[in-house]
Amino acid sequence: MATDARTEPRTIGPVALPSADRFRPLLGLVVPAALVVGWHVVVATGAIPAYQLPTPLRVAETLYGMAASGELWGHVAITLQRVFLGAGLGIAVGTALGTVTGLSRTASDLFDPLFQSLKNIPSLAWVPLFLLWFGIGETAKVLLIAVGAFFPVYLNLSTGIAAVDEELLEVAEVYDLGRVESLRRVVFPAALPSLLVGIRGGVGLAWMFVVAAELIAASQGIGFLLSDGRTLARPDIIVGSILLFAFLGNCSDVAVREVRDRVVGR
Repeated sequence: MATDARTEPRTIGPVALPSADRFRPLLGLVVPAALVVGWHVVVATGAIPAYQLPTPLRVAETLYGMAASGELWGHVAITLQRVFLGAGLGIAVGTALGTVTGLSRTASDLFDPLFQSLKNIPSLAWVPLFLLWFGIGETAKVLLIAVGAFFPVYLNLSTGIAAVDEELLEVAEVYDLGRVESLRRVVFPAALPSLLVGIRGGVGLAWMFVVAAELIAASQGIGFLLSDGRTLARPDIIVGSILLFAFLGNCSDVAVREVRDRVVGR
């Protein structure tokens, strides 16, 4: 007995699979996590003595204790303030001088050789001079950080403006745009990616220079904590301070990168 069995192909509706991009930011945690595990292993097995390198848990306990007492927040706040003011000043001056030297070949010939030489001076080399000029107050610290933030902004913006496509400038001439309008509507938009790359580099160097800045007779700040840990022979404070610099510097870098991505795209 034949049966008329009609089978229809089963259709499988669209399945919403989790996007790989959703988990991509987590990839950045893989290597740090592996390093922490390796760090714990080498200390726990005695390969490195605990008095030279404390365990991750010991560092976390030290930071937690300082945070619970309120001591840590004062150091973090003053360092953030110094970086914010110094980076802001350096970015402003770097933008102004980068614009001038990018637009004027004469200005570039006058100033660029000097700035190219000064950018190679290490941060600690500036400290004695800034102490002599500005004393031990906040002015010296903020200006030293500004020096670090200045050079990447200046160099990238000057190069970016000088490299603006000639065809874009010709278009501005065709539409009879004035000098100011050409800068606002053609030159600066074309050089904006270079400026944002410079700002990202400047903020990164500001975090490097703040360590030198907080060696200038500072009594507060993460750099002071770092120095104090060395004086007290407290490797947990030293390592904790380094990790704080890494974390806060990365947070600021992520913020600048997000601004760049929103403004000019990835």
